[in-house]
Amino acid sequence: MSEAPPKRPRVNVRRPDVMTQVNAEVERHYRSSIVERIRANGGEVTLGNTTVRLAQQFGFCYGVERAIDLAYAARRVFPDKRIFLIGEIIHNPEVNRQLVDMGIVSLPWKQLTDDYDQLSSEDVVIVPAFGAPTNFMEKIEERGCYVVDTTCGDVMKVWRRVRSYAKDGITSIIHGKAGHEETQATASRALGEDGQGHYLIVLTLEETDIVCRYIREGGDKEALLKRFAHAVSPGFDADLHLQKVGVANQTTMLKSETEEIQRRVRDAVVARDGSAEKFLVFDTICGATQERQDALFEMLRRPMDMLFVVGGYNSSNTTHLVEIGEQSLPTFFIRNAQCLQSLEQIIHFDLHEKAEITSGYPGALLGEGPAVIGITAGASCPNNLIEDTIFRIFEMRGVPRELVQTI
Repeated sequence: MSEAPPKRPRVNVRRPDVMTQVNAEVERHYRSSIVERIRANGGEVTLGNTTVRLAQQFGFCYGVERAIDLAYAARRVFPDKRIFLIGEIIHNPEVNRQLVDMGIVSLPWKQLTDDYDQLSSEDVVIVPAFGAPTNFMEKIEERGCYVVDTTCGDVMKVWRRVRSYAKDGITSIIHGKAGHEETQATASRALGEDGQGHYLIVLTLEETDIVCRYIREGGDKEALLKRFAHAVSPGFDADLHLQKVGVANQTTMLKSETEEIQRRVRDAVVARDGSAEKFLVFDTICGATQERQDALFEMLRRPMDMLFVVGGYNSSNTTHLVEIGEQSLPTFFIRNAQCLQSLEQIIHFDLHEKAEITSGYPGALLGEGPAVIGITAGASCPNNLIEDTIFRIFEMRGVPRELVQTI
């Protein structure tokens, strides 16, 4: 039996000479002078009878920029090696397409497949901004690959929290999407270093209430286990593992919902025990996620006719911006400007139908009177897609591209 290749240290690809080239390349691919000029003008521009208003915070956050920079740098540091990426670097089709064009190959992320057994010690593996489950990390280290780890620092803060829960015999109740890359990575850390820790993942307030009812009253634990079959740790026993609980979250969830989940779980523990001694919570919402949500709430204080939220349909933080917008005005979740096909047709993702649909909108875009149209985007959306959307909105309102370029 051959010996496993030695474990390689993490690779530092942020060399000054490399980053100079990377910064120029990223600037060319994703930046927008139009967006920067509008931001400098208070985030609003009016041409004719059309006003486009941008949220004060939107688009790439530091963690996303860092992940993209590292992926681009990896290609330059290892020009002749095979480079692989676990899943997607972030949830944006434009960015992931650019990496494919650079020869970076996406590996399956939902489960370990034979693809990982084909890796060699000469290959490079990029870990995405969401991180990766511990068994994926163990596999690529076992194969001796070079590792470029782009995991967001905010995600790693949550990992430290759930590891500490596991060490102290506390079950992690994770607010997140059970099938999301980040939540899967976090759940694997909630097992602790010895693998004996436990977790339960809740997505909605309805699911939270089911868990809280069990904490207060007990009940049919087999029914509870069946209800959360794909969202609990191996060997989960509700009677044992809901005694001491700590709440954590996928960093991109809706802040107000996470806070409500924390409150309900705490109240359930107090109702059962008479105190909150067996309940822990720490704020682990990503700062950029919170800033973009807060900026949208502030934006909605002023009248607008409609809102476009630009980003990847599988982006969690972008989805929550859509949910916020829908409460106040007509809101359309679009991938890019190509979704704005005409005055009569807007292709957008419907959160309720969970599908891309085409809607005719006879309001602000169709009318001849003044219109105020808002734009925001999640932390994984590059500014060039915002720029394209701005151009397209004005074009459909009869404002030529040449005039928009003079902003």
